Amino acid sequence: MKPKLLALVVLPAILLAACATAGAPTAVPAATAAARPAFGAGGDPSVAVGAPNAVPEAQRGDGKAAAGNGAPAPIPVPQAFDPDRALILTANVSLKAKDAWTVSDRVQSIALGLGGDILSLAQSGSGEHRSATLTVRVPQARFNDALRQIREIADIEVLTSNVDGKDVTDQFVDLQARLTAKKTEEQRYLALLARADKIEDILKIDGVLSQVRTQIEQLTAQVNSIKARTTYSTIVVQVSPVGPVPLPTPDPKAYDPSKTVERAVTALLSLVHYATDAAIWALVFGWVPLVLFGLVLLLSRARARMVPVS
Repeated sequence: MKPKLLALVVLPAILLAACATAGAPTAVPAATAAARPAFGAGGDPSVAVGAPNAVPEAQRGDGKAAAGNGAPAPIPVPQAFDPDRALILTANVSLKAKDAWTVSDRVQSIALGLGGDILSLAQSGSGEHRSATLTVRVPQARFNDALRQIREIADIEVLTSNVDGKDVTDQFVDLQARLTAKKTEEQRYLALLARADKIEDILKIDGVLSQVRTQIEQLTAQVNSIKARTTYSTIVVQVSPVGPVPLPTPDPKAYDPSKTVERAVTALLSLVHYATDAAIWALVFGWVPLVLFGLVLLLSRARARMVPVS
């Protein structure tokens, strides 16, 4: 009787446990869950399981969900200038102004205000014919600001403006690598010099060490030069004076009485000139024909006297 009672008690418990197991979700090991792709409804691998209103990866932008109309977020625009590159920037600006010296002073103030300096300045001329040429240097981070402020100077005309950039990243990296290698070589020779006990060995090591140090100084100078040229950008500004306003060209086919009067007066002056010249010539050379006529008359009378009367 007892075994039957025990069976009646245990059997319902087993049935209840089996029903609970069938209704519960099957547990998945952690490793299996990590390896399994999280597909969503319809087998779309771009939608995460259990994420309501999930957005595909292609429609996500900077961690922000797309709008409710399903339009994708703007795609980030890649930078045109890579700040990790070593660039030598040089600008040439040609201006025209009424007072070139005042404009050159303004350019100097702009450069100094942006943390730069003046490399050269040449001013010439006087009055309305003044001109100036100057070279300034500004930090590369303020290069665009300097060009913008120069072009915004009042009472000027920008004739030309161009920027030239030279990428020296590879050259700079190569110089730094060579400098590091030479410094390592110097340390090795210093270690050898410390262990050398013969005068001959000491002299040889010291000679080679001097050459290595000279190369280190040369490489250091080249590295510093590139650093200075990439840290600061150069701007060359040429300011020329404003030329006089050209006079309007008259139409040659238009009738102008003043031109007729001018030509008549010119012809009269020419006639008077020629008449005056003729009078002067007559006064200077007028006696010559008279002398010749007198000589001829005397010779005629002398010949008449010499002929006998028959």
